Amino acid sequence: MLRFAKWHIWLGWLVGIPILMWMVSGLFMAARPIEEVRGNHLRIASDQPAFSLPSHMVPEIDHPVKEMRAYMQNGRAVAMLTALDGSVTRIDLENEVPLPSVDEAGARSIVAEQIVGGNDVSTVRLFESNEVPFDFRRQLSVWQLTLDDGTHIYVGRDTGQIEAVRTRWWRAFDFMWGLHIMDLRTREDTSHPILILFAALGVAASILGCILMFRRRKARVIAK
Repeated sequence: MLRFAKWHIWLGWLVGIPILMWMVSGLFMAARPIEEVRGNHLRIASDQPAFSLPSHMVPEIDHPVKEMRAYMQNGRAVAMLTALDGSVTRIDLENEVPLPSVDEAGARSIVAEQIVGGNDVSTVRLFESNEVPFDFRRQLSVWQLTLDDGTHIYVGRDTGQIEAVRTRWWRAFDFMWGLHIMDLRTREDTSHPILILFAALGVAASILGCILMFRRRKARVIAK
């Protein structure tokens, strides 16, 4: 038991900070509902749901397509075609002509119509697919509209849709998630050697602690 106690103390010193970090980050991430973190409460409900694209309505295109979907945008049926290289093309299904990319005015209009407080835009910036901000992390050309409260709204230049809502709370949540999985660089790797090692050491320390709970303590009087 004395040996177990010594190991438990050394493991406690070794994994104490990671365990505290896991607990603090876990508490932070649990503090608010995930829907609020994702900014769902800022989205204005739409009565224009997506629908399946019938085969007889598939427009003719000159490049391989990975995915085809159809949406109602601004009261018109639009086909969204995603190519194998990730590029997106919108086509008006009524006359089967490609729709132009969304410009800054169009992005502002989309945010104003679909986001609570969407009229309060402080800055607008276009990001190409190869230089998107870290809080977007998708290879898609987007307009970033920053609201007065710091919320980032991302509108796809070629999709004409709101692709992501990133509130300040989301960005803090994302940082805490990176701490939680010990991956602040990509914040996506949940299975790497450092995380596995410290998790295993934490389990070992917990098992030793449970064993030591049942040890018998005897009072000893040492005469000198």
